[in-house]
Amino acid sequence: MLDLLRSRSGFIVILIAIVFVGIALRATGNMGIVQDATFGVFSPVQTFLLDITNGVTNLFGGFQEVNELRAQVKQLQEQLNTAVIDTVRVRELEIENSKLREQLEYKQNNPDYLLSGATILQENKDRARVLSQDPSTLINYIIIDQGREDGVEIGMPIVTSAGLVGRVTEVGANWSRVLLINDTTSSVNAVVQSTRATGIVQGQAQGSDLLIMRFLPLGDSVKENDLILTSGIGGAFPKRLVIGQVIQVRQRDTDLFTEAIIRPSVDLARLEFVLVMKEFTPLDITTEPTPTPTPTVSPTPILPTATAAP
Repeated sequence: MLDLLRSRSGFIVILIAIVFVGIALRATGNMGIVQDATFGVFSPVQTFLLDITNGVTNLFGGFQEVNELRAQVKQLQEQLNTAVIDTVRVRELEIENSKLREQLEYKQNNPDYLLSGATILQENKDRARVLSQDPSTLINYIIIDQGREDGVEIGMPIVTSAGLVGRVTEVGANWSRVLLINDTTSSVNAVVQSTRATGIVQGQAQGSDLLIMRFLPLGDSVKENDLILTSGIGGAFPKRLVIGQVIQVRQRDTDLFTEAIIRPSVDLARLEFVLVMKEFTPLDITTEPTPTPTPTVSPTPILPTATAAP
């Protein structure tokens, strides 16, 4: 029997026999028995293959849904980032608009001065040295976006609507360096508003944003919460610019003068926009020529004429 199955002719004979048996079963109406038996044998296999097919379909469908969800999340994240950026921009514009309005109001309230707005380009964050200069140089400064071409000159005061900022110490074509009043080399002649006592306001040691007013008379020349203004003495700054407010008074019996610690009215660490006072011309008394005395010619005494002896 095995030999018959292995041979091609035997296989053909068996196949023909199966065909005739099928024809005979269909003719006699008994084909249903064979179909039921065949279905019973192959039904579990068909079910298994169908389950595998459905699983593969669901797997790829799940991958597709995950990819769609990822795309939606990415799109929503981009929309959120855009909304955050727009919110930040709007807030920045509101702040800038508020500060510019303050500057405009200050200019309108001070028509005697030619005030020009300027934007801060660079600030000395370190406060311990100047960039691109000697690291041992201790100085507080800012760089503004106006210079020689804009009519800025050395010595011009820099202010905001809150008060005095400093003065121009170096001028380029389109930029200027401003020495802040809290620098140790800065010196401003000032007056106590309530008592009219005068002194000099200077910056303290590095790391402190407070000012110190020196050479005040002993006694009740100054007290806490007093307002300090520029006095105009010396001509470096105009009168009545606000410098700050007294927060502490130092006075000892052995001292010759009273000192006052002052908090600046301007937040010098957060400057963005300033005003250049171009109409005011600083007076530098050190450059005035010293008058040369005119020599006077003394009359030549007339000596008596000598007479010959007899």
